[in-house]
Amino acid sequence: MYWGGNPAECHPRHFTKYTLTQKGKFVPLGRKGRTMITVDIRETPSARAADIALIIKPGQDFELATTIRALMKGQPVDEARVADIGLSLATIKDLVERMKRAKFGVIFFGMGVSMTRGKHMNSAGLLNIAAEMNAFTKFVCMPMRGHGNVTGADVVLRWTTGYPFGVSLSRGYPRFNPGEFSTVDLLVRGDTDATLVLGADPGATMPQPAIDHLTRTPTIVLDPRVTHTSRIARVHVTTAVTGVSAPGTAYRMDEIPMTLRPGLKSPYPTDEQVINLLLAAVAKKPAWRPAAPEEWRGASHGTPPRRRGGDPARGLASRT
Repeated sequence: MYWGGNPAECHPRHFTKYTLTQKGKFVPLGRKGRTMITVDIRETPSARAADIALIIKPGQDFELATTIRALMKGQPVDEARVADIGLSLATIKDLVERMKRAKFGVIFFGMGVSMTRGKHMNSAGLLNIAAEMNAFTKFVCMPMRGHGNVTGADVVLRWTTGYPFGVSLSRGYPRFNPGEFSTVDLLVRGDTDATLVLGADPGATMPQPAIDHLTRTPTIVLDPRVTHTSRIARVHVTTAVTGVSAPGTAYRMDEIPMTLRPGLKSPYPTDEQVINLLLAAVAKKPAWRPAAPEEWRGASHGTPPRRRGGDPARGLASRT
């Protein structure tokens, strides 16, 4: 099942190399032994290659996901509300039964799910479908990545912090909260006063409010070539191309690591070298400490600390 993605144009070898036409030990007939389903808001080249193409109304991904979960568990569903999704209740019931009968199912979801109304909640809905479908058969869920080695960033964050994305280390320990700590949300709200961009081009893909914030604040880009983000950045550092003129490790979308061996030499530093230089420069600076509030400064001269509006004996602020 491809949900909110168009691999025929965005990942042209996905069908032939990994999912649809390959003949395997448990699917010896290849394409004839598989059922392909697409879920999108319009007919795409991928939908024309599918056995079942479901066209839903824009912004109804979360509603469809929750309806599938309800029918999967045998819970009652309001047919009038289902009509707002753009599909009939009978169609969704047929989809659920097909998913239950599958020997091994995979849900691939793209930016049509994660970058529309509902955002991370849509992704969570699809992940829950895959998790709960394992009560009936084997099911997994996987995002369709847009850029090379995006999976690598998730893998590294997982084994260093325990979370794949949307992680804040501002308190000295990792906190996970998509929608609050996600990059797009931070930039749109204007919470950051500086941005370091490594191996990405948010200026070409993010909403205009996020791009405007990158323009207003200091933005530093590390990239082998000039990008949309480079043109609005204060600083652009040209780096070597990983896998071409710099060694490294990249992760496929199925999280299999691949060692990259350079075939050329580059006069530019690698991303890792630049990051290490930045870390060394930061380490030389004295640690930052927040200034003490005015009402607490008397404590260093023997005066008991006192908060405004409170009882100095109890040290508690009165409620207003």
